[in-house]
Amino acid sequence: MLRQSSAVLPIRAPRAGLTEFTEKVAAFVAESGVREGLLTLFCRHTSASLVIQENAAPAARRDFEAYFSRIAPEDGRYEHDDEGPDDMPAHLRSALTATQLSIPVREGRMALGTWQGIFLFEHRRNTPDREIAVHLVGE
Repeated sequence: MLRQSSAVLPIRAPRAGLTEFTEKVAAFVAESGVREGLLTLFCRHTSASLVIQENAAPAARRDFEAYFSRIAPEDGRYEHDDEGPDDMPAHLRSALTATQLSIPVREGRMALGTWQGIFLFEHRRNTPDREIAVHLVGE
C-alpha cells in the first residue's frame, strides 16, 4: 500500500560551506517504514542549497567550496547587497547548484553510492537556521 511521510529537518551549519546531514535523512527514512519509494528534499531558502557530494575525502569538499568562491566571489560588483557582501554571491551559488534533490529508496535505505553524502551548502557567513523539507512516498 502506498504511504507518505514528511517532515522539516532543521539545520544550522557551523560555517559557510558544506555540512553533511546524511544521517538525519537516513533516520527519517528508517522511521517512515517505507521500503521502496522516492525521497524528495527541498531547501526552503534562496541563499543555501543542497548537493550530493563526496563524503570521504575532505579535500574534495574544500575544492568544491573554493570553486564556488571563485565563480561567485564576494568582492564582485553586485547591486544587491541588502544583507552584506555575501548576499548576492549566496544567491548566485544557490542558483548554480540545487534547492531540491530526489533520491530513490530501496529496501528501506537511500540508494546513495558508496562515497555519496547529502550536504547543505551554506552560502552565508552568518549561518542562519535553515529548514529542509523532506517528503517520502512509497510502499
